[in-house]
Amino acid sequence: MTPVGELEARTQQRVVRHFQDQLGYRYLGNWHERDDNRNIETELLTRFLKRQGHSLTLITKALDKLDKAAALGGSKTLYDANREVYSLLRYGARVSPGVGEHTVTVHLIDWANPAANHFTIAEEVTVTGKNTKRPDIVLYVNGIAIGVLELKRSTVSVAQGIRQNLDSQKKHFIQPFFSTGTCQRR
Repeated sequence: MTPVGELEARTQQRVVRHFQDQLGYRYLGNWHERDDNRNIETELLTRFLKRQGHSLTLITKALDKLDKAAALGGSKTLYDANREVYSLLRYGARVSPGVGEHTVTVHLIDWANPAANHFTIAEEVTVTGKNTKRPDIVLYVNGIAIGVLELKRSTVSVAQGIRQNLDSQKKHFIQPFFSTGTCQRR
């Protein structure tokens, strides 16, 4: 059992170790000082798609489709982006290698063989937006952020962690970071 009032940093270390040791996630590091942290880490996703045997042309088109689905703007809400991204994650991105060629489905997540996916975890992920925020832990599958964990000391209410996570999803903070399915609220 953990002592009441345990420092958040110690709890965070335990959570990261649990994801590594028990769940097999690869540790990406502390991204506090890393530039350009995104909800779609294209290098990781490209590496996964290459391992799946896709050409660079198909990968580029699938990444473009994912970027467009995750983009916010105009009348497109966070909920709308979540739905579009979810569809791509669940059913794949249908892209054509070239003009007049049959479309191919590029699966961004291998649902048939979950162990083939690349599960990673990063901590203190600094995300710049209208205001900068730093989620405690971000979970990635094949380079796509699918979960954000906001940890608090045991003496702080769970409601404060939830409120902080919801506040991060507001337009004046880092709302676009949550467009890859890390929230599903209207």
